Amino acid sequence: MLSKESIQMRRDRITFAMMLGIPLVQLMLFGFAINLDPKELPAALVSAGQDRFTRAMVSALENTGYYRFKHVGISATEGERLIQSGEVSFVVTIPADFATRVQRGDRPQILIEADATDPSVASGAISTLETVASGALLRELGTETVTEREAASRMQVVVHRRYNPEGITQYNIVPGLLGVILQLTMVMMTSMALTRETERGTMENLLAMPATPMEIMLGKILPYLVIGGVQVFVVLAASKLVFSVPFVGSMVLLIGCILLFVLSLVLLGYTISTFSRNQMQAMQLTFFFFLPSLLLSGFMFPFRGMPEWAQYLGEIFPLTHFLRIIRAIMLKGAGYQSVSGEVGALVIFTVVFALAALMRFRRTLD
Repeated sequence: MLSKESIQMRRDRITFAMMLGIPLVQLMLFGFAINLDPKELPAALVSAGQDRFTRAMVSALENTGYYRFKHVGISATEGERLIQSGEVSFVVTIPADFATRVQRGDRPQILIEADATDPSVASGAISTLETVASGALLRELGTETVTEREAASRMQVVVHRRYNPEGITQYNIVPGLLGVILQLTMVMMTSMALTRETERGTMENLLAMPATPMEIMLGKILPYLVIGGVQVFVVLAASKLVFSVPFVGSMVLLIGCILLFVLSLVLLGYTISTFSRNQMQAMQLTFFFFLPSLLLSGFMFPFRGMPEWAQYLGEIFPLTHFLRIIRAIMLKGAGYQSVSGEVGALVIFTVVFALAALMRFRRTLD
């Protein structure tokens, strides 16, 4: 029996690979990619001046490790576009007369707008702003020896937590849950579509039908699109009625993006089914895709807090782009222009998965 089981396990290569692959994936992701205190967050600077006090403020913020200024000297309109699209997490606005007011002894203000759709991202970077900014200003003035109260009176840091000022976690989690639920159910159910035919012995009848691979694929995936529609209705209704998640964007745009996302998922599941010989293998491959997607998409952990290699890896998952879309539309009121890049990514995923499914299905006909 031991010899028989060993031989059978060696033949079931997919299951054996899952036994080794999943622990290694978890080890690498949790050990290196996951970071609950995100640093080097992208920021933009709206400032018309290039005086020494402005440069001191920017350097002090960068020295905290939380801010990385990717856009400097932009307009307020451009800053609004960047934070709405999610390209930056912070927009720092320093008025043009900042240096004049500092030298005159007034109490100048700087404005820091934080994308608070994910409260965990903004909290650490905001907590020490007043002390850091005041300290930088005093060093530039050469008056570091003044008391903390006097330092605070020299300038004021105004923080606006955009889109989620109360820092309510449900506003970030509940919209993301829609993508997670759709990914798990759509990919898993569709991945069993062809493997179920093989296990039941009806695959020969299916291949003997006068139907093209495209027709068979559409017949398999369209019922799951309907199921996905029901799940979307339930989650959106619960987010509004139970969790009171605000919805400030276009429902038409959101529904269109959801349909595109669901279509890419069912095509991915169909592709997985062409690689699987039974339903167990289909389920294993689904979870092998689902686990890194869940960890690297920005649903559980801040996306910007991961190292760059993990962010590049996270970009290959449809869930990453869908989370940005649904949070931008629901919480920020973003239009198509703000999410067009993410929509384009979902279109590419859909086309690639459809071509892969058709090519794999033709191979199974031989």
